[in-house]
Amino acid sequence: MIETYKILSGKYDRSATPTLPVAGPAVTRGHNLRLHKFRTRYDLRKYYFTNRIVNIWNSLPSSVISAETVNCFKSSLDNFWKNQNIIYDYQSDIQGTGNRSEIVVR
Repeated sequence: MIETYKILSGKYDRSATPTLPVAGPAVTRGHNLRLHKFRTRYDLRKYYFTNRIVNIWNSLPSSVISAETVNCFKSSLDNFWKNQNIIYDYQSDIQGTGNRSEIVVR
Protein backbone atom coordinates (compact mmCIF):
# COMPACT_ATOMS: atom_id res chain seq x y z
CA MET A 1 0.00 0.00 0.00
CA ILE A 2 2.90 2.32 0.70
CA GLU A 3 4.23 1.84 -2.82
CA THR A 4 0.76 2.49 -4.22
CA TYR A 5 0.55 5.72 -2.22
CA LYS A 6 3.95 6.81 -3.52
CA ILE A 7 2.96 6.08 -7.12
CA LEU A 8 -0.38 7.89 -6.94
CA SER A 9 0.93 10.89 -5.00
CA GLY A 10 3.81 11.47 -7.44
CA LYS A 11 6.74 10.57 -5.19
CA TYR A 12 8.22 8.45 -8.00
CA ASP A 13 9.04 9.41 -11.56
CA ARG A 14 5.98 8.73 -13.76
CA SER A 15 8.07 7.14 -16.51
CA ALA A 16 9.51 4.50 -14.14
CA THR A 17 6.30 3.37 -12.43
CA PRO A 18 3.40 1.19 -13.54
CA THR A 19 0.27 2.97 -14.68
CA LEU A 20 -2.52 2.77 -12.10
CA PRO A 21 -5.86 3.64 -13.71
CA VAL A 22 -7.86 6.03 -11.52
CA ALA A 23 -11.61 5.38 -11.72
CA GLY A 24 -12.52 8.94 -12.64
CA PRO A 25 -15.24 11.41 -11.62
CA ALA A 26 -18.16 9.06 -12.42
CA VAL A 27 -17.50 7.07 -9.23
CA THR A 28 -19.29 8.84 -6.40
CA ARG A 29 -18.48 6.62 -3.42
CA GLY A 30 -15.22 6.47 -1.55
CA HIS A 31 -12.19 8.68 -2.00
CA ASN A 32 -11.13 10.53 -5.12
CA LEU A 33 -8.19 8.21 -5.90
CA ARG A 34 -10.21 5.04 -6.41
CA LEU A 35 -8.60 2.66 -8.86
CA HIS A 36 -10.34 0.93 -11.74
CA LYS A 37 -10.08 -2.87 -11.71
CA PHE A 38 -9.97 -4.47 -15.12
CA ARG A 39 -11.47 -7.87 -15.75
CA THR A 40 -8.96 -10.47 -16.78
CA ARG A 41 -9.33 -13.63 -18.79
CA TYR A 42 -6.01 -15.18 -17.92
CA ASP A 43 -4.28 -15.79 -14.60
CA LEU A 44 -1.14 -14.13 -15.91
CA ARG A 45 -2.67 -10.64 -15.69
CA LYS A 46 -4.75 -11.41 -12.59
CA TYR A 47 -1.67 -11.64 -10.36
CA TYR A 48 0.07 -8.44 -11.52
CA PHE A 49 0.75 -5.81 -8.87
CA THR A 50 -1.57 -3.33 -10.58
CA ASN A 51 -4.50 -5.73 -10.35
CA ARG A 52 -3.87 -7.23 -6.89
CA ILE A 53 -3.86 -3.95 -4.99
CA VAL A 54 -7.09 -2.45 -6.33
CA ASN A 55 -9.56 -3.97 -3.84
CA ILE A 56 -7.43 -3.18 -0.81
CA TRP A 57 -6.66 0.36 -1.99
CA ASN A 58 -10.32 1.12 -2.74
CA SER A 59 -11.34 -0.12 0.72
CA LEU A 60 -9.21 2.51 2.48
CA PRO A 61 -11.00 5.59 3.83
CA SER A 62 -10.24 9.05 2.48
CA SER A 63 -8.64 10.06 5.80
CA VAL A 64 -5.85 7.55 5.12
CA ILE A 65 -5.49 8.36 1.42
CA SER A 66 -5.27 12.12 1.92
CA ALA A 67 -2.09 11.99 4.04
CA GLU A 68 0.45 14.69 3.30
CA THR A 69 3.64 12.64 3.69
CA VAL A 70 4.64 9.00 3.47
CA ASN A 71 5.17 8.78 7.24
CA CYS A 72 1.69 10.21 7.90
CA PHE A 73 0.27 7.66 5.46
CA LYS A 74 2.09 4.81 7.24
CA SER A 75 0.83 5.80 10.67
CA SER A 76 -2.76 6.37 9.53
CA LEU A 77 -2.72 3.06 7.63
CA ASP A 78 -1.48 1.25 10.76
CA ASN A 79 -4.21 2.89 12.83
CA PHE A 80 -6.86 1.89 10.28
CA TRP A 81 -5.64 -1.72 10.03
CA LYS A 82 -5.07 -2.07 13.77
CA ASN A 83 -8.40 -3.82 14.43
CA GLN A 84 -8.53 -5.84 11.22
CA ASN A 85 -6.71 -9.09 12.05
CA ILE A 86 -6.60 -10.63 8.60
CA ILE A 87 -4.94 -7.64 6.96
CA TYR A 88 -2.76 -6.41 9.81
CA ASP A 89 -1.62 -9.78 11.23
CA TYR A 90 -0.41 -11.90 8.32
CA GLN A 91 -0.13 -14.97 10.59
CA SER A 92 -3.79 -14.95 11.64
CA ASP A 93 -5.95 -17.90 10.61
CA ILE A 94 -8.72 -17.32 8.11
CA GLN A 95 -11.97 -18.54 9.65
CA GLY A 96 -13.29 -21.80 8.25
CA THR A 97 -10.22 -22.85 6.29
CA GLY A 98 -8.19 -24.62 8.96
CA ASN A 99 -4.49 -25.14 8.57
CA ARG A 100 -3.61 -24.78 4.90
CA SER A 101 -0.10 -26.17 5.32
CA GLU A 102 -1.28 -29.70 6.18
CA ILE A 103 -1.37 -32.18 3.36
CA VAL A 104 -3.87 -34.96 3.80
CA VAL A 105 -2.90 -38.18 2.06
CA ARG A 106 -5.57 -40.87 1.76
